[in-house]
Amino acid sequence: MKKKIQFILFLAICLLFTSIKIYGQETGKFRGFVVDSLSGEALAFGNVFIEELNTGASTDVRGYFLINNIPAGKAFTAVISYVGYTTKRVTFSVNQGEITHLNIQLLPSSYQLQTVEKVAQKVFKENSTDIGLQKLTLRDLEMIPKGVETDVFRSLQAIPGVKSTGDVSARYYVRGGTSDQNLVLLNGIPIYNPFHALGLFSVIDPEMINGIEFYKGGFSAEYGGRLSSVMNIVSKDGNKSVYGSTASASFLSGKVMLEGPIPDGSFMFTGRKSFSNDILKKFLNDQNVPIDFYDMSFKVNYSGDQLLKNGKFSVFGFISGDNLDYKDPAKENFKWRNNLFGIEWLQIYDAPLFSRIALSSSTFYGEIIPNQSDLKPRVNDLSDVTVSADFTYVFDSKDELDTGINLKFLKTNLDMQNKLGVKSSVNDVGGNFAVYLKYKLLRFHNFGVDAGTRFNLIGLTEDGSFTLEPRLSLTYRVFQFLALKASAGIYLQELSTIADENEVISIFEPWLITPDYLEPAKAYHYSAGLDIDFSSVLSAKTEIYYKDMKNVPVINENKYYEYDNDLVAGSAESYGWEFMLQYNDLPLNATASYSLNWAYKTVDDYVYYPKYDTRHSVNISVDYEIGWGIHSRAMWVYSSGLPFTKLQGFYDKYYPGNVYDNPFYSGSYSPYSILGDKNTGRLPQYHRLDLGISKKFALPFCVMDLDVSVINVYNRKNIFYFKRDTGERVYMLPFLPTATLKIEI
Repeated sequence: MKKKIQFILFLAICLLFTSIKIYGQETGKFRGFVVDSLSGEALAFGNVFIEELNTGASTDVRGYFLINNIPAGKAFTAVISYVGYTTKRVTFSVNQGEITHLNIQLLPSSYQLQTVEKVAQKVFKENSTDIGLQKLTLRDLEMIPKGVETDVFRSLQAIPGVKSTGDVSARYYVRGGTSDQNLVLLNGIPIYNPFHALGLFSVIDPEMINGIEFYKGGFSAEYGGRLSSVMNIVSKDGNKSVYGSTASASFLSGKVMLEGPIPDGSFMFTGRKSFSNDILKKFLNDQNVPIDFYDMSFKVNYSGDQLLKNGKFSVFGFISGDNLDYKDPAKENFKWRNNLFGIEWLQIYDAPLFSRIALSSSTFYGEIIPNQSDLKPRVNDLSDVTVSADFTYVFDSKDELDTGINLKFLKTNLDMQNKLGVKSSVNDVGGNFAVYLKYKLLRFHNFGVDAGTRFNLIGLTEDGSFTLEPRLSLTYRVFQFLALKASAGIYLQELSTIADENEVISIFEPWLITPDYLEPAKAYHYSAGLDIDFSSVLSAKTEIYYKDMKNVPVINENKYYEYDNDLVAGSAESYGWEFMLQYNDLPLNATASYSLNWAYKTVDDYVYYPKYDTRHSVNISVDYEIGWGIHSRAMWVYSSGLPFTKLQGFYDKYYPGNVYDNPFYSGSYSPYSILGDKNTGRLPQYHRLDLGISKKFALPFCVMDLDVSVINVYNRKNIFYFKRDTGERVYMLPFLPTATLKIEI
């Protein structure tokens, strides 16, 4: 073993040496930011292509790009393109051993030529190690017909491998994992309850979003703490040129965004408040639920060269709250709150070295107030304070070395009762100190490797300390039009929610640190796929995956006494095949996807299908720019039936009274359901068609955008569940027209 470690270290040193010495003695570097010319907002995932060298780069989520190993002393032409913006050509040159930095502004346009952009994408993605990665912008989210209003999590469900349990929930499940195995980051800060209105919608206002990176598997070593997926959301900085405001209203909520410049920087503020529950009756089987929610965010940025040359300092805050108060003592009440605060310093050095240093706080509070209802009380508190530092060094060979540290202090508190009335109080405090290191081998135009590991020096639990999470991702482009991709990795999770799998809608899933009597949950990911570019406008992706999860915490349904454990360890297994075909050539964009998946869960040696297991899924979406400011959209979705537990019958069960409260020890009889084997039944197949159209009006004093959508156009009666007491069928969303009006000043 010692000799193997010495050999690996020797190879790593050789790679570093060749990266520094072999390349770049007569070359320079070209870097910069691509931004909107009107607002100064970064354009995430844009394209920078150098015609003479037939190479390029894509901008990251902050609009930054870097191209190495450019011959010095010569003039080159860079073609910068972005969907919805006029393509721009820039002439530049580099000096030997130096960096040419340009900030490039693109002018918004309703239509632009796509040929150059597609050529650029075809070149610079040749060795990208991005299997399982989906990049999204606000425009991508708006291309999907709205289910009341644009929602981040509901839009994710159009991606193959991402499942939901119905129209009434934005909670999502990725490749056979539970919902608490999905990490949601807002400007690098984890959100522990990212849902509004009993889980119907996301707390993230899409108006604040600049870019999203969504990993549905195979994510690399800089991300930790979850088993299934990572969603990294970066918010806008705010308009750096002029002050502006946006107001919009839907059938559900009203919201506003304010933005504008400050000296050497900008600011942004968003606010949203629900004002009507009428539309929610369509989601909740015509029940009147007094849902009341709000969310607010702000971001202030400073990037003056006097103090931070090629750097940016940001302060970000976010709060959200939900209150459900029936004003009826016979019914239960709910409360949820999120509070986020973060400070971030981004810096680009001349090495070239990129760094990010951040301090953040994230808290969550949730409570069930049962009043005189049958529900049991629950109170959950979570506090997360994190310090992180990330560094990226790019060699002249184009290889990258990434390293970073993450120090997390976490405190959880949970007071609850189970169905039998047994009380539990779980309080825990933990700290996680993790270091990651990875090397991206990108020097070969047709071959790329991302190899790294995450080392948990201190875990939230005792068994989580001194653990390694190695990860590997690679790409080999066999031909110019065909790339082979694969990834493998080990992932650790020491934090989980208590979720009752028997609930049709998961209303409240409290968080807790994995108890000492359980080992941390661990997952093994394996995936492989093909990327095929049939032409500059037509491409396809296909992936197969296998995921094995151990020590997954599950509610102990056999707890009878206070000293019984609240959780037991289960295991899970999932595998499947995903396919996506994309056509992108303005004014038409179309996507068709299919996925075939299997998911299993094992608890106490009993194997069953989890409630989100769906065998077949199809998604077809079409987006067409009609012209004259009119934009049309259509989406058709299909999935095979979800599993459910069949009802076998009833009997009158005797419930004894409390001998201490009643000396006569009286009791009563109540009907008790006799259930079949867990989740052996399947609901009928699900499908629906959604349509949407929007029109933009340019008025002298503002720009107005009217959006009208129709959900479930042919009024398909998709079954949500059967009521166990009556056998009545409860359906999902019926035919539902909605509208949103947005005004920009």
